[in-house]
Amino acid sequence: MFEFLNHKFDQETFTAHFYYRDINSIEYQETIKFTKTDFDFLGQNAKTLDRALDLAHIIIGVSYYKSHPTSQVTSSYALDSWQANFFNKVYQEGLSQFAYENDLTRDNLAHFQSSTPDNTLSENEDYYHAQGILAGESGGKDSLLVSKILQNNQLSWTGAMISSTNNYPKILDHIGAQKLQIIIRKIDTKNLQKANGLNGHVPITYINMAILLVQAILNGDSIILTSIGHEGAEPHAFIGDLLVNHQWSKTWEAEQLFADYTRRYISKNIKIGSPIRQFSELKIAELFVKNCWAEYGHQFSSCNVANYKQGNDNSKLSWCGLCAKCANSYLLFAPFLEPAELDSIFENQESLFEKPELADDFKGLLGLDGIMKPFECVGEIDELRAAYHMKKPGYKNLPFDIPASTFDYRKEYPAQNLLELNYAK
Repeated sequence: MFEFLNHKFDQETFTAHFYYRDINSIEYQETIKFTKTDFDFLGQNAKTLDRALDLAHIIIGVSYYKSHPTSQVTSSYALDSWQANFFNKVYQEGLSQFAYENDLTRDNLAHFQSSTPDNTLSENEDYYHAQGILAGESGGKDSLLVSKILQNNQLSWTGAMISSTNNYPKILDHIGAQKLQIIIRKIDTKNLQKANGLNGHVPITYINMAILLVQAILNGDSIILTSIGHEGAEPHAFIGDLLVNHQWSKTWEAEQLFADYTRRYISKNIKIGSPIRQFSELKIAELFVKNCWAEYGHQFSSCNVANYKQGNDNSKLSWCGLCAKCANSYLLFAPFLEPAELDSIFENQESLFEKPELADDFKGLLGLDGIMKPFECVGEIDELRAAYHMKKPGYKNLPFDIPASTFDYRKEYPAQNLLELNYAK
């Protein structure tokens, strides 16, 4: 069995420790250093914090579980059937790319079992009544757009970035947040190397949401904002009844589930979700150009290769110009920026449409020649085809034909009403 052992929280240092043991009896310790605050999280609020740490303990464990996956998991937590189904989705749908790349099926992945009747909070157990906004930050277009929307609506909020070091994109010093918190996550790489097991993608958005939830309670915040548009649901493949995609934890289904878990088991007074969920990726690119480009266009990046790997110094963000994320961003911005302006953010100011190294990435993004859509957070195939055909005059054409698309990028999708906001559409 994979075991969720226990967790500890040091009230002096604001450091949480999460402990696990895999099927080979290798033990792991993850350490997360939260930002110190003056909010009184002791007394009744301590119970809310502990419930959030329980949730984080199980979700973060996926990073260690994946080394030697097994269907059998155990912990001291008494889960009801709703909770068991929730964690089964995290460890099955959330690991679908990992399963695909390692020839696993749903049967090989974790199966949590319920051991108690309904475990939801009663009115008498929910003491958390704080107020404030915490927004996750990264330096990418989505989180910068959310920050600009909050700023334009004259709202006060705290920005928070989860990093493996003290480094963070310096652009975050200029987003209008009242405070910026850097949360340091230390993965137990030493024991993961010792385990010498499987590797692959995890539901990182859920991990980040669980960490932000803890920080929000330490702050005394009641609204936690992610920065996710309409994305994540388009499948790459199937493993039986398991839909394979890169980022299940970014989907609308996943957002609703996390919000429901929070209401049921943490506090009904905490809301979590994305204020740009209703917009397509292409619409978000348009909003970013209208609201943010003049200020952030030459400082932001959505390139993981250049900026967001473990240990990278990402204080100044950049673009590699050679990955699927760069190709995806190029497609999304081409309808709204002149070619010279878009090319100028990449090294050597080259048109990405003319780079032969990106030909297969573009084919995957645009659904051509049987090439699989890249396992990255990218737009939908029809959406990106529409973007290509909407590109401003002056862009070079790709050296292959792109099918037409009827994708309506202005369509609005279901979303939670977390805040009454003016989006400057």
